[in-house]
Amino acid sequence: MEYENFNDLLAFVTVAREGSFTRAARKMGVSQSALSHTIRGLETRLGIRLLTRTTRSVSPTEAGERLLRTAAPRFDEITQELASLNELRDKPAGTIRITAAEHSANNVLWPKLAAVMHDYPDVKIDITIDYGMTDIVSQRYDAGVRVGSQVEKDMIAVRIGADFRMALVATPEYFARRGKPRTPDDLQQHSCINLRLPTHGNLQVWELEKNGTPHNVRVDGQWVFNNTTSRLRAALAGYGIASVPEDMACDHVKEGTLVRVLKEWCPVLPGYHLYYPSRRQSSPAFQLVVDALRL
Repeated sequence: MEYENFNDLLAFVTVAREGSFTRAARKMGVSQSALSHTIRGLETRLGIRLLTRTTRSVSPTEAGERLLRTAAPRFDEITQELASLNELRDKPAGTIRITAAEHSANNVLWPKLAAVMHDYPDVKIDITIDYGMTDIVSQRYDAGVRVGSQVEKDMIAVRIGADFRMALVATPEYFARRGKPRTPDDLQQHSCINLRLPTHGNLQVWELEKNGTPHNVRVDGQWVFNNTTSRLRAALAGYGIASVPEDMACDHVKEGTLVRVLKEWCPVLPGYHLYYPSRRQSSPAFQLVVDALRL
């Protein structure tokens, strides 16, 4: 049999449950004659009578009872699922997937979202740590986080973090052995702790700047990691100079366990932005996340 018209099946279920063409037509918002025509067409296509009609009532035949038992619960399930979707539209619920680098995830996403998520138990936050320039559309993320200068022009961007600097740090003991670099080029003579980027497996270039003049340096050393926490840990262990966000190093610098160098060469970076492709049809859950993160 060819694919059946679900509207005709729904008409049959409504008439069988109401036991009346008049009540069923009123409930469906159609004329009684149109509804009767629909049922006759369904019976003709199936080649079997589904309803017994009298002047006072309408009741299912044996075949109609069988169809009612199987079809009606499925329409109920569909109705319930559509109601659930309406709940997603009307209140914060569902999963929001975000891709972000480790620093922004730990220092911006976590503190801001953790402060409000207890009040929204139906919202799930799925954060993936990723240093790549992820295509959030093809990878089915709801949003991503990057510093402002890295956000693509066709994306909507919402600032969620203040501007910040990177810091070049190592232990006092390391500098006692190797001396302090006085220019960016001096870094090439030092043991530096590298970050490996996922794009083609390249090592991150250290982007420095002074008085508006950029100076990029490729450095080398014994250790390479793909996250910032491990680089800071290696620096604290005396393995060399690490480039980490300033706020991750400041307490260690105050305590004297790390020493900062070339501060004047560390430029201000345009703070983190949440970016996503469209304002249309944003769910309450997504809007909740945006509002919680907005600076």
